[in-house]
Amino acid sequence: MTLDLTPDELLSTTRAVRKRLDLDRPVPRRLIEECVDLATQAPTGRNRQRWHFIVVTDPARRRLVADLFRRALTTGGGAPPTERDLRRMYAHPGSMERISDGFRHLYDNIHRVPAFVVPAVEGRTDRASVLDQSMTWGSILPATWSFMLAARARGLGTVWTTAQGPLERELAGVLGVPYEEVMLAAFVPLAFTIGTEFRPARRVPREQVLHWDRW
Repeated sequence: MTLDLTPDELLSTTRAVRKRLDLDRPVPRRLIEECVDLATQAPTGRNRQRWHFIVVTDPARRRLVADLFRRALTTGGGAPPTERDLRRMYAHPGSMERISDGFRHLYDNIHRVPAFVVPAVEGRTDRASVLDQSMTWGSILPATWSFMLAARARGLGTVWTTAQGPLERELAGVLGVPYEEVMLAAFVPLAFTIGTEFRPARRVPREQVLHWDRW
């Protein structure tokens, strides 16, 4: 059973769900498998289909992964936001406060999320050319977004996070992933949502991002 959403509604209301994840309702394996089937219909560089999806539902392993998630968030990493980033982040009053509150809720309750999905791709890009990077990331990221859209259509909520980044090697060890051969591309908590009504997000206006014929 899928929600009665038009394509435009599906695309504009697939939100990062943190505070409205149903932490007490298991997600049936069948639904996750359906989402993976749709994810693997996404475009992939040279049709190599090097994607993988590690799904964690076992309670003991979820506790291990949840601990890594929390430690990775406190480790941090990545470049700090630029002045332009900050202008966009604070363009809508209250938005950063809501995001911060949602992060805190997810941090406190990550061990209760019924399923984690870790999309992965064969081949590391640590020292790769821009071309190789674009083909590799351009294969797994569309597939992951397709997974999230398929989940939304089935009343499931997701959060795209990159929390695996600082502790990727350790997470790979916990999940039995060959780190030297496979990259963990994201860390996606998955659960049914509390309610299914979501609104489009407030974004910067089209005029700031659309370029016609030249920059």
